[in-house]
Amino acid sequence: MGTITAVVNLTLDGVMQAPGRADEDTRHGFTGGGWAHRYADPVQAEFMGRHMAAHSGGGLLFGRRTYEDFYGFWPHQPDNPYTEVLNKAEKFVASRTLREPLPWQNSTLLAGDAVAAVRKLQAERPDLDLVVLGSGELLRSLMRAGMIDEYLLSIHPLTVGPGTRLFDGVNIGPLHLADSVTTTTGVIIATYRPAGEESL
Repeated sequence: MGTITAVVNLTLDGVMQAPGRADEDTRHGFTGGGWAHRYADPVQAEFMGRHMAAHSGGGLLFGRRTYEDFYGFWPHQPDNPYTEVLNKAEKFVASRTLREPLPWQNSTLLAGDAVAAVRKLQAERPDLDLVVLGSGELLRSLMRAGMIDEYLLSIHPLTVGPGTRLFDGVNIGPLHLADSVTTTTGVIIATYRPAGEESL
């Protein structure tokens, strides 16, 4: 069975909302967007580049909001090395409201209940590895269903107070630290996998 990896930017207090820019996600009055930019460095870029290359044969899994946000930005960044990778990648979008055809090339709609739709995709394509980028609501649904095999968390050295947190209302149990890298700006890129009962 293929794996599902969650790739998430986090603050020290667990907020995952709007790391990229101030207007990325202002739901619930969030005004702290854009908090990740000041911490970008070559170590992080090289690590994430290697991760993307290693998963280039798999697919990207999005919720509607993150898909629309990515589509509004990445196809219009011709000089960025990530653009070609994202354009060429097979993209799956879990949504109850979107309709096909989806606007970004290589995009497939997973309609209806997200967990059921992803399970169906995995059954139809058992060797397909999936990477979830952001997509907090979708990600928490998959976490509750025990479907995430790996968490790649970029933990940034700041707190922002109120905001949507990765583990809001979710208890996934113990995790095993499989790998960690510290960037020059103090970001800890930690790879966690569910530890299982044998570790208790």
